[in-house]
Amino acid sequence: RTLATLDPARTAGILISTTFGTQETLLNGSILHAWLGGSERLYAVSATPERAAKAFDIAPGRVLRMWGWVGGRYSLWSAVGFPIALAIGFERFEQLLEGAAQFDAHVLNTPLEENVAVLHGLTAVWNRNLLGSATHAVMTYDQRLALLPAYLQQLVMESLGKRVKLDGSAVDSDTVSVWWGGAGTDVQHSFFQALHQGTSVVPADFIGTVHNDDPYAENHTALMANVLAQTEALANGQDSSDPHRSYPGGRPSTVILLDALTPQALGALISMYEHSVYVQSVMWGINAFDQFGVELGKQLASQLLPALKGESVDVADPVTRELLNKLRG
Repeated sequence: RTLATLDPARTAGILISTTFGTQETLLNGSILHAWLGGSERLYAVSATPERAAKAFDIAPGRVLRMWGWVGGRYSLWSAVGFPIALAIGFERFEQLLEGAAQFDAHVLNTPLEENVAVLHGLTAVWNRNLLGSATHAVMTYDQRLALLPAYLQQLVMESLGKRVKLDGSAVDSDTVSVWWGGAGTDVQHSFFQALHQGTSVVPADFIGTVHNDDPYAENHTALMANVLAQTEALANGQDSSDPHRSYPGGRPSTVILLDALTPQALGALISMYEHSVYVQSVMWGINAFDQFGVELGKQLASQLLPALKGESVDVADPVTRELLNKLRG
């Protein structure tokens, strides 16, 4: 759908992959390569430039190097951020990096009892292990942050979804909760009913801005009123003679207010969540920087792909075999 709106003669493509071994990256890269009519306007970011050059015939001078030891979810600060720089300009991209670096310094130099990332991470562990909360919601009250909950979902769950400690022993407590969320008042009309009156207590982060350059200032004021109202209602609840209209309260939430949504502030916000994740990993004794849980599904998919193309493949699992037959008709 996107390609249909573009002119290949006036378009460049950027492929980003640590190893250029991921199936979907190679498939999408092949589509883009064919649509562009070759590799003349194709660029890559990779920890293995030679593989990028081999897979798509990209000249070495058009391949930016990234570090192979940095997971994708932590890599936007590297050459992986090249598309961001192109979209918002290098000056703003440098401001994004500056904001992250400033928050890194805060984490490094601030006492634990005043350290924002440490407090956020310890609160998450408290909610998971002491309150027994199995999920965590993130709500953004600025439409420009609408995709942040999905970004944080990967950052948190891929980093902390572990059942084995660094030393190879089993963890002795629950680890990551399920992270999910949405944008502003939209989600108040979908899942907030469950947050306020459901049987499960769901800790939540509310993210908003003190100042906003929205030309319709009243909209921003209304959004912030909703942040205050929702967090107060979650915390304090309300009694009623009608049990259906009673709100139990006692439901934890954290309000994160940016002075304004600038590249610098966004960099600091993302950095805060990264450090919070690390704090949680230390508390649980797990490695926040591996993701072996994604490997098995990828391996099985590569084995089943030939079968879906009509080749004869031995499939041991009876359910998979039956579904495979359905897909092949």
